[in-house]
Amino acid sequence: MALVEGWRGEVCHVALTDSGGCFRRYKITDPSFHNWSGLALALRGTAISDFPICNKSFNLSYCGFDL
Repeated sequence: MALVEGWRGEVCHVALTDSGGCFRRYKITDPSFHNWSGLALALRGTAISDFPICNKSFNLSYCGFDL
């Protein structure tokens, strides 16, 4: 496991290997994955018309992996 600082926040790399040292699984998690929940909380109780402004303020990745 490794944490690397990206321009949107912390990028997490997790590698699982077998007994021979070969990769079994490798996963990268972009900070936007976690920050979408923060956007949802920030928009609670607001009008839907506020979404574009709040969304650009958070500057989240739609695809989830801007690496």
